[in-house]
This record gives sequence, structure tokens and C-alpha cells, in this order.
Amino acid sequence: MALAADALGVGVPVLVVFRAMDQPHPVPAACAAAAVWLAARGSHRRYAAQELGESQDVLPVLRDWATLLGLLAVIRVLTGEASNPFLALLALSVAPVLTVVCRKATHRHLTALRREAQSVHRVMVVGEPSAADDVIEHLAGRTDHAYVVTGVVPVGEGHLMSGTPVMGRLSAKPPAAWDDDRLPVTAAAERLRAELVLVAPGPLLRGERLRRLSWALHDAGLLMALAPGLTDVASRRLHTTTVAGLSLLHVGPPTRRGPQLAAKSALDRVGAGLALLLLAPLYGILALAVRLDSPGPILHRQTRTGQGGIPFTMWKFRTMVVDAEQRLEELKGANEKDGPLFKMRRDPRVTRVGRWLRRTSLDELPQLVNVVRGEMSLVGPRPPLPEEVAQYDEVEARRLTVKPGITGLWQVSGRSDLSWDESVALDLHYADNWSIGGDLDVIARTFRAVIDGRGAY
Repeated sequence: MALAADALGVGVPVLVVFRAMDQPHPVPAACAAAAVWLAARGSHRRYAAQELGESQDVLPVLRDWATLLGLLAVIRVLTGEASNPFLALLALSVAPVLTVVCRKATHRHLTALRREAQSVHRVMVVGEPSAADDVIEHLAGRTDHAYVVTGVVPVGEGHLMSGTPVMGRLSAKPPAAWDDDRLPVTAAAERLRAELVLVAPGPLLRGERLRRLSWALHDAGLLMALAPGLTDVASRRLHTTTVAGLSLLHVGPPTRRGPQLAAKSALDRVGAGLALLLLAPLYGILALAVRLDSPGPILHRQTRTGQGGIPFTMWKFRTMVVDAEQRLEELKGANEKDGPLFKMRRDPRVTRVGRWLRRTSLDELPQLVNVVRGEMSLVGPRPPLPEEVAQYDEVEARRLTVKPGITGLWQVSGRSDLSWDESVALDLHYADNWSIGGDLDVIARTFRAVIDGRGAY
């Protein structure tokens, strides 16, 4: 499906545009463009089994498309091809759109299969009981990946809490002979038909012992991966080096300054400014609806905490009655959320128009002004109330290291249906791993979340 979508996504538009506009050599041009597009994506391993459907990011597709344009420009010069460059670019612009749609469809298909334990890889874990339990628990907590742990070989004494079948056990002491580690691990992997052996290093499994275990696994034709215990770090922040024969895993710092941050700020303000101009008629309609539905101001302003703990005034279309904050104390016993947040599905303070505005997220549109002023971003964590921030611990406070956003991972992953811990985990992941490409992906997913309306109340 991916190959067909890519080939047709380039070849058909080029053929149609070239024929309709009477450009030279439409069929050879279409075939050449399709072949170069497949070659460009194939050279970046986009069709490899471990890559296909695993990511929904838009940025890799745009990089591939830039490669396509560059290669076709070289071919154009070498062959003397004389078609209109503007028409060629117009025809080629369809390719990345269809490829992104195909990638998202493939990703959703794989995710649905993995919820049924299909299209997965059988994994065996080797490590000390506590480390093995951590790896198993982390993998079992989500179903959007390809790894299913089918067995474990613990190192040393200790009880496993995960309930995963124990297929053998390695001694806590360094092995006296080569086969003391090799035989139990390879035999267990063979019985489980494991496709990958995931090793969790620790005090009992490191250095020369770990090296010899890797030899044994590779000699047996098994794949091996190390789980260093580091979580929620984007792969682009990781790279490895070898110093004096010692393998090192380098973890890059989160982006807090530099060109990417400047580009994000510029895109935020330009995008918000254009949106304010384009949506001006809608603002008028919504303002009229709020005013006619219930007495009180059209806009609701509230003090929120921004980047670095700096307070600012956030604007929203009013969705509640005017004395909503005074009535909050009497409703706290009906709070349906854990943590410092207050949420009720049937909050009696919400007006009729307000309920619809919340479900469609249109009440958030005035925050575009906050983005233009630099107090918020288009994408970022939810802006918290000062009384919520007062209850934060040092981990939760890391949400404040980036600007809050109108939309973010919280909004596109279930919104108010998420627990407090899930919301914090998503915000921390964003704060540490944000990128321009990731922001564009969140914005694209926001439209679907708004239409779905799940968790909006």
C-alpha cells in the first residue's frame, strides 16, 4: 500500500498536469518522478519493516520531498527537459500529502492490530529482577509499539512481580565457564521463539559478562538490545560513541534556546496573527451567541501561570455563569479528577452555549491574542492556575520550563478523560522533547480531536 500510494501520488498528478497543460514527454516524466520518489524514500529506509507505519511525523516526509525536488532538478539540467517548472512543482506537491495520509492510515492499522496482540515481536528480557520488572511494566503499559514480552531470564535471586514466565535463571556470581550464561539464555530464547533479547544491565550484568552474553546471542542468530532505564527521551536526543573501548550513550539537552526556539516563536506569532484575521467573522458570531445565551461579559479572563512561573492574563469566551468561581467551593466534593485539577462532566455552572463551545474547543480561540503577545504558544502544556502550581512538586514544576499552549499532547490524547499522572507525563514529554516537526504534527491531530470531542467538558 505504501509503495503504491507513493508511486501513484507522484506519477498520476505529473501525468495529468503535463497532459492537461500540453507539457512535453508526460509519460516519461511521470515514470521518472515516481521512480525517483520511491528511490529517495527507499534510500532513507522508509519501507523497512521496522520503520513502516511506526511513525506519523510529517518532517521525514518533507525531507524526502526536498530530496525528490533536488534530484529531479539535477535530472532536468542533465537531460535538458523543458517543462514549466511551476507546473512541475504543482504536480509534485500532491506526493507528500498522500504519503502523510498513507503513513497515518498504516500507523492506525498497526495500532489496531497490536491491541489484539498481532503484528508484534516476541521479546525475552534478561536482567536483575527489579530491572526486568521495570522494563516489562513499561512495555506492558502501552500497546502502540511492537514488543510483547513472552518470558524473562532473571539474574540473581529475587522475586519477579510482573508475573511473566521465568524461563531460566542466571547466577548472581560471574560465570565460571562460558556455557553458564550462554546455555540458559539461548535455550530459553529458542523455547520462546524470541525475535529479540532485551537486556537490562545492572551491577550483576555489566562489562565483560555483558559482552560475552552479546557474543552468545549473536552467535545463536538472535538480536539483542539494551534497556538502560532511561525513559521519555526522543531518539533524536540520543547518540552513541566509543571511548577507550567503552560504549557511551549521550543524552542531548532539551531545546531551550537557539534557532529552533526562535523559529517556533516566529511561527507562533505569525500563525496566530493570520488566524485572528481569518477568524474575525467567527469571533463576531461566537460573541453574539455568548451574549444572547446568558447575562455577563463575552470574554472571561483568568490569571494563569506561564513559562518560568510568570503569571499572565489568559482570555477565553465565557462558558460559565458570572458567579462560577464563587460557586466552586460548594462543588469541590463532586470533583471527578485526581490531582489539583477540578473537572465535572455535568458542571451546573456551564451555560448552554458554553457546553457547545467547550466540546468544540472554540472557547479557546481568544488565546490567539496571548500567543501574539508572547505569553503562550500554539502548542505546549496546558496553562495551569496559580493554586494548581502551588501544589506542584519538583517534577510537576518542570511543565513550566516551556510556554503553555492552546493545544498540546494533553488535548490530542484524551483531554479531561486522562488521569492527572497521565496528563503530567504527556506535558513532561513535550517539555523535554519538543520540536517544530512535533508541533506541526500536534496541530494536525488537533483538528481530529476537536471533531471527535472526546474528553472535552
